[in-house]
Amino acid sequence: MKHRILIAEEHNLLRQGLRSMIGALPDFEVVADVRDGKEAIRETMHLQPAMVLLDLALPGTSGIEVATQVKRRLPHVRVVVLTAHKSDEYVRETLRAGVDGYVLKDASYDELVMALRSVMGGKKFLSPEVSGHLVDTFLNGNKRSVRTSPWERLTSRERSILKLVAEGHTNRGAAEFLSVSPKTVEKHRASLMRKLGLRNVAELTLVALESGLIQRPGTVLRLMGGREGGAEAPATDRGVRLPGSAGVFEPGGALGEPLDRGDAGSGGEAGAAGFRDTALRL
Repeated sequence: MKHRILIAEEHNLLRQGLRSMIGALPDFEVVADVRDGKEAIRETMHLQPAMVLLDLALPGTSGIEVATQVKRRLPHVRVVVLTAHKSDEYVRETLRAGVDGYVLKDASYDELVMALRSVMGGKKFLSPEVSGHLVDTFLNGNKRSVRTSPWERLTSRERSILKLVAEGHTNRGAAEFLSVSPKTVEKHRASLMRKLGLRNVAELTLVALESGLIQRPGTVLRLMGGREGGAEAPATDRGVRLPGSAGVFEPGGALGEPLDRGDAGSGGEAGAAGFRDTALRL
């Protein structure tokens, strides 16, 4: 009997490649592939596959939140994370969420297959590079104190809101996405900014970039409308929506001048102004 698997990966090419490779295995059947966290939760609840192969950096709801909800509501469903993140922080958070496997994106095809089959066999799997680092941390744990980072003090809801705001959602937009009230979003947003010591949306966006919650929208050269390799930037890159801002920024003009500022919620004006000061330092 084939094991039914759902793939959650933002990037189309990688998602289609994974579907093709895993679908060719004699013991696996891909029942769905999705590109964002909300869809991953919805389809997992509906299809109830044997396994979810999950990218951590999904749009909207993060992969860690997806794993947490899946394991809480369907504990029998195995979850294998496929990610580029190697830090202790990410590994600890995913293990706390109850994931069954942690595979790095630079792993070989054979390693991925081994991970899927090991997890379906009831075992846990960590990429050798990750497991080796965890062992080293454990063995040397008595030599250095382990401090709880501000990031680890954030609740799962606060992390979801941080990600949505950094992606450009307004308070109202984030509230609609999470099916909560705008006041709830404002409350959690104020709390997370206090915990992280942030003053505006620009700083919040930088935190999201550095933590891997969102990806850099493009090189600074492209954001400034410059030429890369002597060629003009594609038309789709000439108006760029910067994460953390409700407006589209025109690289050909003054960096950070929005064409459509929109309602950025609390801190929106400060965020746009802050980006003018920090964009060149990304």
